[in-house]
Amino acid sequence: MNPNLHFDYTTLGHVTIDVMPDGSRRPGGTAFYGALQAARLGRRTLIVTRGAAPEIDELLAPYSAELAFEVLPAPATTTLATSGSGTERTQRMLAWAGPLPEDLRLDTAILHLAPVARELPTRWLGEASFVGLTPQGLARRWAGAGEELSLVEPSDTAVALAERCDAIVISEHEQASCARLLARATDAGAIVAVTAGGDPNRILLTDGRALELDVPPIEEPHEDLGAGDVFAAAFFVALAEGRAVQHAVAFANAAAAVRMQGSGADAIGGRAAIEARQRAAASAG
Repeated sequence: MNPNLHFDYTTLGHVTIDVMPDGSRRPGGTAFYGALQAARLGRRTLIVTRGAAPEIDELLAPYSAELAFEVLPAPATTTLATSGSGTERTQRMLAWAGPLPEDLRLDTAILHLAPVARELPTRWLGEASFVGLTPQGLARRWAGAGEELSLVEPSDTAVALAERCDAIVISEHEQASCARLLARATDAGAIVAVTAGGDPNRILLTDGRALELDVPPIEEPHEDLGAGDVFAAAFFVALAEGRAVQHAVAFANAAAAVRMQGSGADAIGGRAAIEARQRAAASAG
């Protein structure tokens, strides 16, 4: 990491209020889960988001000692009614904070573009040594307040963002919608990791090859909300540290496994827990 940059890891996207089936409210969104994982890997971490500042301040207060956050003001915070898990998870849009502004000035070693609901700007200012993208939020649409999110092909401007990326993480069920974006990314030199729950990760390399890498089984997983975001953050950090792709994937799978053995953001592990999980998986294999 470049010590002259102000942050090691910055996420750009909406921190959400996730309303769970029991009515409880918790912080969510890739920008939050990814940032917290990076922070617990020892990175100086910033979230740049948009929403109602008092709400987000309250949501993130328990984590304020671990990471910094910049809240661009909006009348509402993106709020999602969330139910189910894995490919059966559904979310309804209850409130939307609106798009992030263009030309934000960033100063970070790793920039994680982390949209949940079509909020990313098309350009930014400043330095980012490594750019990672989790494009699910570029491929979502909803008819109005209270309506369920569904998948759609990203816009031309969203696809163009892929050319600025060093790596992308996407789930298997989003891959078809983002086919054009992924093709643009690999043509421009990005590594793409396609996750599929407990099935093998598929890694698309810049030379046209694809790797199939097994995912170690997880004994008695508790829940998987945010596990893909944790995978992405750990993958981006490992790649930026110079690890080979196979080692970065193993590290990311271990991070996701640690997260899934607990509940909520508090289950996100630090480096010691992740590396212990990685060693145990290697021994079992």
